[in-house]
Formats: sequence, C-alpha cells, structure tokens
Amino acid sequence: QVQLLESGGGLVPAGQSLRLSCAASGRSFSLHAMAWFRQAPGKAREFVAGIKWNGAMTSYTNSVKGRFTISRDRDANTVYLQMDNLKAEDTAVYYCAADKQIRRYDIIQQSYPYNYWGQGTQVTVSS
Repeated sequence: QVQLLESGGGLVPAGQSLRLSCAASGRSFSLHAMAWFRQAPGKAREFVAGIKWNGAMTSYTNSVKGRFTISRDRDANTVYLQMDNLKAEDTAVYYCAADKQIRRYDIIQQSYPYNYWGQGTQVTVSS
C-alpha cells in the first residue's frame, strides 16, 4: 500500500520555525517531483513548494519565498519543508504530494499532476 505520511506540524508563535517531514512507503518516489500544498479554513488548497525528482530545481509560491525551504532525501524516500519566520497567515493543513510522471522536467504548481497525497498535518501560527 502506497502511503505518504506527514509529520512535524504543531502550534507555534509567529516568528518561530517548524520542520515538516513526509515519509513515503510502499514504493519509491525517487524519480518523481514532490510538493507541499496547504489548505486554510474556507480557502482552496494552494501550492506551497515543490522539488524536482533529482533535487536540482525547487519552486515556491511568492508568499513563502525566503522563509520556506523544501528538500528531499531520495534514499530515505522523504521530503522536508523547513518553515522559518512563520506568520499567522501560514496557518493551514499542509499536505505532501507526489507527481505521477517520472523525470518531469519542471515543477507543476497546480494539483492535477499529483496523484498521491498524504493525510495532512496541521500548522497553527499564533499572532
């Protein structure tokens, strides 16, 4: 059974940091781009960050550039999201996702190519 399991969420004051992890099991995603999305209450799910299958390229939504860093350990089949200088507007459920295509040249910032999703981890930032 293929599974993406997120961890690392929690409640922190504004300005602090969290590191999310996404551990994949059931198959290897070493040839697939991986991404983090988030969904705040009453809002649509949005792309946060993505990383190319070989780690050579990353992509971020404008609101997190300079504060969030995505990385991956292909051998461990794990993706990370380091979130620094958190703001109240970062409060959301964060989801890990895997692109269905292998060796994609770029990173897609929409949800349609991602066919494996985790259950999500809650991040709450108090102001």
